[in-house]
Amino acid sequence: MTLKTENVVAVLLFVGLFIFPLFVNPYQVMNLSYFLSMVFLSLSLALIWGYCGIFSFGQAVFFGVGGYFYALFTMNSQLSVITPIGFILGIVLGGIVAWILGYFMFYGGVNDVFVGLITLCLTLVLETFMGQTAGSEWKIGQVGLGGFNGINGIPTLQIGSLSLTGNNFYYFVLVILLIVFGLLKFFTLSKFGSSVIAIRENRDRTRLLGYNVPKIQSFVFAIGGALASLSGILYASWGSYITPSVFGLTSATIPVILVAAGGRKNFTASIIFTLLYYWFSQTLSASGNQFALIILGLTLILAILFVPDGLVVALFNGCDRLFSRNKSKVKLEKGNLHEEKIS
Repeated sequence: MTLKTENVVAVLLFVGLFIFPLFVNPYQVMNLSYFLSMVFLSLSLALIWGYCGIFSFGQAVFFGVGGYFYALFTMNSQLSVITPIGFILGIVLGGIVAWILGYFMFYGGVNDVFVGLITLCLTLVLETFMGQTAGSEWKIGQVGLGGFNGINGIPTLQIGSLSLTGNNFYYFVLVILLIVFGLLKFFTLSKFGSSVIAIRENRDRTRLLGYNVPKIQSFVFAIGGALASLSGILYASWGSYITPSVFGLTSATIPVILVAAGGRKNFTASIIFTLLYYWFSQTLSASGNQFALIILGLTLILAILFVPDGLVVALFNGCDRLFSRNKSKVKLEKGNLHEEKIS
């Protein structure tokens, strides 16, 4: 691995996250567990938008699909030991739903801004529909959908006799994040990852080179849907509730802003900026976290105007240039000293 600022920061970040519970109280651990759960949503968008060029507002859809499925599956079974099955099936379902949607869009020739419009409309339709399911007739099995009140009392994840709460849940989420991050980094260096980036840069040229562009787009979109669904399941397990607001416009927009402002072509930047936003949002929650949204919007505007590659990426690149300049200066000084000794 090349010694770059991004790689050093990523290592330090994960080391810091692993030792974090040793120095804080359980409440802060619980909060960071929530922040980490939302990181998967940002990573899903960074994958499909930053690396494949698919701009989408639909990650909130897959987030909600995963969360609602996990809630309905586990509450109908009424067995805590079955929660891992609901966890896995929810991730798979999110990927399948994303693949079906992607299949019709990409094989139908829908791309660019129209993908964003279709996925945005889908989020609004689902939020409106789920908000009207408060009646007693809206049940799946024995569990009512609850309308705008959503579903409460969702079981927490349990592996065998181990209930994933507190530090257990935190480390469970963190280990999954580390695995996903490693797989995504490996993906970017693989041959398939290169074909995905080629599609982002020029779809027509990639198609002429013999690649099945719609197939690759559908697959990447499905992986992004599975990651977003994973985020929704962790969120539902963490808070033991889920509401139709997860499908809403705000929920659909926030990942787009976070990824764009942090750096959509960089997974480490997406993680850092997402954690910073949710920490900042919670810090302002006493006076209304809408201020966090306003500041986030202003940050995005500034990022687009001055650092279109993202704020965090700009910092990475700046540190790399500084390090490279200092390294070159040291080499030059050593060369001059060597010449003086010879002479």
